[in-house]
Amino acid sequence: MNWKTFSKQSKSLIKLAYPILIAQLIQNLMGFSDTVMAGRVSATDMAAVAVASSIWLPLILTIYGLIMALASIVSQLSGGGKYQDIPKATYQTAWIALTLGISLIFIYYFIAPLVFEQVQIEFKLKVLMFDYLKYIVWGAPGFCLYLVLRNYCEGMSFTRPTMVISIIGLIINIPANYIFIYGKFGVPEFGGAGCGIATAMVYWAMFISMMIYTIFAKNLKNTSLYQHFYWPDWQAIKSILSLGLPIAFSLLFEVSLFAAVAILLTPFGSQIVASHQIAINFSGLLFMVPLSLAMAVTIKVGFAVGNKEYQQAKAFCLNSIVFGLILAVFTSIFTIIFRYEIAGIYTQDKKVIDIAARLMFLAVLYQFSDTIQVISAGALRGYKDTKSILYITFFSYWVVGMSIGLILGITDWVIPKSGPYGFWIGFISGLTTAAILLGWRLKVMQRRFNTNSIKFKIT
Repeated sequence: MNWKTFSKQSKSLIKLAYPILIAQLIQNLMGFSDTVMAGRVSATDMAAVAVASSIWLPLILTIYGLIMALASIVSQLSGGGKYQDIPKATYQTAWIALTLGISLIFIYYFIAPLVFEQVQIEFKLKVLMFDYLKYIVWGAPGFCLYLVLRNYCEGMSFTRPTMVISIIGLIINIPANYIFIYGKFGVPEFGGAGCGIATAMVYWAMFISMMIYTIFAKNLKNTSLYQHFYWPDWQAIKSILSLGLPIAFSLLFEVSLFAAVAILLTPFGSQIVASHQIAINFSGLLFMVPLSLAMAVTIKVGFAVGNKEYQQAKAFCLNSIVFGLILAVFTSIFTIIFRYEIAGIYTQDKKVIDIAARLMFLAVLYQFSDTIQVISAGALRGYKDTKSILYITFFSYWVVGMSIGLILGITDWVIPKSGPYGFWIGFISGLTTAAILLGWRLKVMQRRFNTNSIKFKIT
């Protein structure tokens, strides 16, 4: 590896990735503030937010994954100088996003009455959980449309707006939590469920802010996004879905693995669920580092492929993985040293702190494989090879990861059942499998692009 090239490409990656990283961290800080502020009410309120989030996040992140296809499309069109095709792709993605966002509202109000009585958990926990979901679904259309405009900007290599608007969201989220959780300024006290109201408000504020930016930003004028209105084009929508659905389901497989474990742990009690949530929440914050690099890699690789610079795309992939692993060393050391102090930020329950600290130690073990798999997946999205990500993630997370987690966590087949520790060993196994297989698939695609030009076109 050429050090000069590595240094140059790393700087380019950092320039593109750091606003995404800050934005992702801020969005996770919203989850952090929800967890901490609900936890100050009671462990039950914290657990309610944890379980409700475990249901909500897989749904919204699945839609996020589908919309991420737009960044790949826009980056390749931009790399090929086809700016006139970008608005149509953006509008068609917006129609998909709006439909899905509204559908979440109807799905909740149809399903919730049917399953409420079937959920066998502590009654107060159940009520808070369903109330949280009842409120947050109203923010879904706004968040979905925000994601469309975000991916449009990022596909054009403009990532700072995402950062600025996320800051706006956090500024709204904390006082809104304070008002609705604790019942201030004449507002009723909603407890942990108030986080759902606050988050819905944040979603709409972020969409409105991003729309204002895209209307007036001078650096986006060459695409003329608002010059023409595009009604749904079913052929174009079909093309976007063929690219986006594999991304969506691959994200669903990963996120739902963690969410399913949170639900499976509920019989172990609120303290175990709270400990798991703390470890997941903090490891999720750290995961934003390689995830942001992966998003930047998608943009860079997509632009290079659109410009037919395949060797440059290949070199960028390798350098990005190496750079990500270097960063993983530092985040791992930080986690090991301060894991007890970190857990203490979330709660004052000593037993919860102790269990969460042990789980965070296990989280350190998968940071390296997680880095490789997420950056490899980001590169594959840049090549528009998304179906392979779908197959690999399903096999890795659910066939390997969940199977091992279930065997070690709730059975005595291999060792005495170890509860959350067994499931976290399953996480490590699944992510390591994904890293190996996605890295292999990336090599295959790079060889293909050396001799073939594979194009994606919105017709």
